[in-house]
Amino acid sequence: MSFPLRFTRFCAAVVRRLPFGLGAVVPPEFFGFVLINTATFGVDLLLLTILHGWWEVPIALAITGAYVIAFGLSFVLNRGLNFRSHAPVGRQAALYAVAITVNYVAFILGVGSGLEALGVQYHLSRILAGGCEGLFMYSAMRWVIFRERPATAGSALPGSANPALTPSGGGRDHR
Repeated sequence: MSFPLRFTRFCAAVVRRLPFGLGAVVPPEFFGFVLINTATFGVDLLLLTILHGWWEVPIALAITGAYVIAFGLSFVLNRGLNFRSHAPVGRQAALYAVAITVNYVAFILGVGSGLEALGVQYHLSRILAGGCEGLFMYSAMRWVIFRERPATAGSALPGSANPALTPSGGGRDHR
């Protein structure tokens, strides 16, 4: 069994075990997104530490460089492991570049800086902006960047994916 399929099955198994009926409303791709983007956020912070803390790269350049590298890694991992897309990468990469640009301006700079300007402590501002950022990026990836398109006019609707992706045998949208 391939690693991407194992990852998909692991995410589905964890989601099925969520308490309070959350397994019925939380898609496995959301859990996969959280895992991948938590790891890439760690990469972002590590790169920021290396670039600014060790190599003394100016902070604005270090933040931007670490952000771009981490989001590039997020794209590759989410595309291959989480959303398991086989669509041409060019269009997806272009859509992703637009999404991370909007994300950077609206949430990293806008919400984070805006909350800090309103007197919210800057760590808390960044955490709140990060929550908004995560919801935006998941939505952009699931419904815009990696959305499934029917291959022919008679094929299944977007969201009704390969039955192998979910243990129930249903499509990716198991609701």
